Amino acid sequence: MSLYNCIIVGNGISALQLANEMKNDSRILIITKSMKRSSNSYRAQGGISAAIGSEDTSVSHFTDTIVAGCHFHNEAEVQELVENGSSLIQSLIRKGVQFDTDSIGQLSLGLEGAHSLKRIVHCGGDTTGKHVVENLIASLEENVEIIENRFVYELIVHPLTKSCIGVKAKDQFGHNETYYGDHIVLATGGIGGLYSFTSNDPTVTGDGIALAYRAGAEVKDMEFIQFHPTLLYINGKTEGLISEAVRGEGAKLVNEYGSLIMKGVHPQEDLAPRHIVAKEMFQRRVVGRDVYLDISMISRFEHKFPTITALCQANGVSLENGKLPVATGCHFLMGGIAVDSIGKTSVEGLYAIGETACTGVHGANRLASNSLLEALHYGEKLAAYLNGLSKMNRKQPVHRDSTTRLPSIYGTLPEIDDLREEMMAKAGIIRTKTELQQLANWLERFDLPCLTDLHLDDRSIAQIQRLFMLQVAKLITTGALLRTESRGAHNREDYPDEDEQWAKLHIVQSKIGIEMRERKHEYNQVEIHA
Repeated sequence: MSLYNCIIVGNGISALQLANEMKNDSRILIITKSMKRSSNSYRAQGGISAAIGSEDTSVSHFTDTIVAGCHFHNEAEVQELVENGSSLIQSLIRKGVQFDTDSIGQLSLGLEGAHSLKRIVHCGGDTTGKHVVENLIASLEENVEIIENRFVYELIVHPLTKSCIGVKAKDQFGHNETYYGDHIVLATGGIGGLYSFTSNDPTVTGDGIALAYRAGAEVKDMEFIQFHPTLLYINGKTEGLISEAVRGEGAKLVNEYGSLIMKGVHPQEDLAPRHIVAKEMFQRRVVGRDVYLDISMISRFEHKFPTITALCQANGVSLENGKLPVATGCHFLMGGIAVDSIGKTSVEGLYAIGETACTGVHGANRLASNSLLEALHYGEKLAAYLNGLSKMNRKQPVHRDSTTRLPSIYGTLPEIDDLREEMMAKAGIIRTKTELQQLANWLERFDLPCLTDLHLDDRSIAQIQRLFMLQVAKLITTGALLRTESRGAHNREDYPDEDEQWAKLHIVQSKIGIEMRERKHEYNQVEIHA
């Protein structure tokens, strides 16, 4: 039995930022499903958005965020996020992160989709995530312990206080381990692994959301899933991300004849908000038309984008002809575990940060390169809160077994590849009631009594993974069926327009049931500072 002040489940930038910012007299545990460098954060090619240019302001960054996310945000949280951008960048610089600079030593600022100005900082061209993660790992103090290859399969909730007091995990051999802590933080990333086409790390399969939901926490806005327009597409499969920064450097989406795809579709053309570009791309691919990213106008491509160059070389795609075959894939979840402005969930003692949390800063569609900014911001913010607590109230461990035992169930769970194909086909970029209902019916075939209360101690990691993915797929499908409008990354072909009534509502799901909760309108009460 192990006792910690703070247990962090996940190993991306939000987790590492939190661990770095916590007091060094706290005993902190980071538990990672795979290796400590296996995360979406480490893969992040895009940079970090921040209003640091001489002509830029937090007002402009705020406005771009709100417009890209279709005005479905917690505006107060967006304000705080963008106003903290510059200080977060400066903090990383002080820690030794070397951002790319221009010929006179100033930070190089890139342009990405839906941004009105150049405000994206990068490291090593397209290796920003790797550089930041390596810096944060190297900065960890001795009070932070990292345990790799541990699959957290249950949150321990005290039967009397109903507060979260620990986690259960399995090692790579299937042996059970238990860890107790004062504060339990989920930082497990998004849900890309539920889809057959995705930019995400293979370990990212919605585990945090399933864990929180099973523990009684609320989740919301699960229908809002961003699909990235440009994943390398080879032999019917996507093989990795081609950063939006490539289009920021001038690359254009073209058809097999070289005609511009986005011309006339949106004023920002290839740098339109992602949900608009992705929808246009998908509509062409679904009828069998090829789509390419024309990079012929970008000089020194290999130098500017070494990761993408290596990806193309590994898949036999030549850069010399200047056209990369691309398709859309699942990229980012705007919804997730419902949290307050600190990161607290609806379960006492349980927190969530990063992509697995729904903070309201992304609305219905995330603005490019706001994700790493969010991870840094909320990691720092939660650390400040936990550091400020006057006393750590260590909870006494309890041993309990209140879950339902069912002896043989996993033969009835879906195969992971089948689940991914169904999700991509019916809960992907463009959705309809008919297909979503078909998906819901298909998922119901695998439903079981007390699905969220099944005893998991004696089940394998593979079995639990399938159960978690099924649970999260059901949450996504339910939200997508209920929201009868198109808004941001949620496209309903049978409801193609935004609906003013839906603009006021979050879809909140928990074990208790489903609630349509009024969205907080905080914009008029927020004073934006330049």
